[in-house]
Amino acid sequence: MGLFNKILIANRGEIAVRVIRTARELGYRTVAVYSEADADALHVELADEAVCIGPAPVAESYLVAEKLLAAAAQTGADVVHPGYGFLSESSDFADSCAAAGLTFIGPPSGAIELMGSKRLSKLAMLEAGVPCIPGYQGEEQDEEALQQHALKVGFPLMVKASAGGGGRGMRLVLEESELAELIRTARSEAQNAFGSGELILERAMLEPRHIEMQVFADNHGNVVYLGERDCSIQRRHQKVVEEAPSPFMDKELRARMGEAAVNAARACDYRGAGTVEFLVDKDRNFYFLEMNTRLQVEHPVTEMITGQDLVAWKIRIAAGEALPLSQEQILLEGHAVEVRLYAEDPRQSFLPQTGDILAWEYPQRPGLRVDHGLRVGQSVSPYYDPMIAKVIAHGENRADACRKLASAVQDIVLLGVNNNKLFLQNILRHPVFLAGDATTAFIEQHFQHDPSMDQKEPPAETLAIAALLHFSWPPASQQGWHNPAAASYHYKLDDQGQVRDVKLQQLEQGFAVSVGEDLFSLDLLGISANSCVVRAEGVRRSLRFARRGETLYLDDGNGHFQLDNVTHAPAAAMAGAGSGEIKASMDGAIVSVLVAVGDVVEAGQTLVILEAMKMEHPLKTGVAGQVEAVNTCVGDQVKSKQLLALVAASEEE
Repeated sequence: MGLFNKILIANRGEIAVRVIRTARELGYRTVAVYSEADADALHVELADEAVCIGPAPVAESYLVAEKLLAAAAQTGADVVHPGYGFLSESSDFADSCAAAGLTFIGPPSGAIELMGSKRLSKLAMLEAGVPCIPGYQGEEQDEEALQQHALKVGFPLMVKASAGGGGRGMRLVLEESELAELIRTARSEAQNAFGSGELILERAMLEPRHIEMQVFADNHGNVVYLGERDCSIQRRHQKVVEEAPSPFMDKELRARMGEAAVNAARACDYRGAGTVEFLVDKDRNFYFLEMNTRLQVEHPVTEMITGQDLVAWKIRIAAGEALPLSQEQILLEGHAVEVRLYAEDPRQSFLPQTGDILAWEYPQRPGLRVDHGLRVGQSVSPYYDPMIAKVIAHGENRADACRKLASAVQDIVLLGVNNNKLFLQNILRHPVFLAGDATTAFIEQHFQHDPSMDQKEPPAETLAIAALLHFSWPPASQQGWHNPAAASYHYKLDDQGQVRDVKLQQLEQGFAVSVGEDLFSLDLLGISANSCVVRAEGVRRSLRFARRGETLYLDDGNGHFQLDNVTHAPAAAMAGAGSGEIKASMDGAIVSVLVAVGDVVEAGQTLVILEAMKMEHPLKTGVAGQVEAVNTCVGDQVKSKQLLALVAASEEE
């Protein structure tokens, strides 16, 4: 350990951009690595040097330690920052860096290995006196033994992958009849995701708070905690909203949890940044969940309430410096809240989305921060996690921070891929969240029928505005197929296979637009390449949109919609749901083809499984009938909307 000058960032996207910013402020040169899919990415442009490390799939690029070490040797980098994800929690990678003479900006490999196992880390925490959830974390791993231990633990029960994270390899078991099957599926998923089928069992806490403590340790025996983060709002065990401090916290509980987190770090001889995660019940009892041996996605909220740069702390500690502050010097000021902006569609069970970024803008205001790695024209590919940005707001108090963040999220312009903007802003304005009463059960209990998830098709007003924009762009004088003398126009707009009719009646001023039985009064006051001013029912507002051919990308406050003008398309081109066409839901790889030509299938049956963005997506037929064609096989890389199979509907259809 010692002085170094050039940092290789073994990561991509917003965290790579984040590390480059701090490294540059500290005077270090930076090296970016990138896959072929990321050749034009923002982190590649911002770094001083960049090296291509292989094809798009992570198993051929970002997860190949040898390629990362070769890039360091090629550029003369003497230190590696792993970011989070990929190899950030790989003890083997930390050892490989050391063997190559590189400083690894992270904890010792022994700490990574210990805390990477939920089973072994829990044993270590019990020995260190850190409170843990009752359960089973023993070596007996055959199914019969696990079932017997599960009965001793009791129900409800959590089955967890020992090496897992992000909700994978995790199952909630409510009663004994489910136990055997859920153990098998958890083990299978864990083996596929992490290369280990080892499981632990824990008594399930159904409505806890998820509160984590940020810890730092140096090489001089100092360990501190920098307050807590509340990450209780989750979807499928993945964090959605993070805030600091926790609205549930008081000084006494913070001190007890902070001391436990420090003890956890000391127990594994920790160095650098770490996060000790706890579940907390309504009576303020807390239990160790896991320790993440890296910087967290949500670290900005801690930075904003402490005024500290945690990336700088990591770099300085790796260089051998002592912690910049003692525990007594760490002060928490104000409140900060963060949300994660994803390329996913909440209306389709949060299906990850792929496509090109056609417009990307965010407000720049006091107390607002946006961490991202985006640029206009960039493709969101199926190869990586769908999180594309983080939006963070700081205020004097919690109400200020929440209000600032909700407004900022609403004002973000992200066009070209469906996203979770509306989902996020609706959470931030929900009364249960604003009251500080949200637990891990918040979405299930209070948010299941929110319009951001329930609205399966565009609102009538959105379709009316879309038709008006299709009519008005390019300007009417350039629309050769329009009859300038005509007073009414008829449009067919396709939203993911559902075609809707919209009629425009031109008036002396503005338009009367009908969508089914709904009638709207619209007036287009101004329009340019990506923005317009609309007066709807007497209310004037500005909207942003993007176009690509006959496809309109529109976010009018009701969510992001992609609406194709199929008014003049052949009837066959408008075949949609229920047509028997099985199309790729996004760019990805085919991992399973479950039928062959001639097979008889039922409506709703899965025919093909597509893998994209770390998830498997079943593709189902909308009709019952006989498989007429199969146009793909396992291993194929396919494009969004590519026809994969065709079912001839039975006569009953």
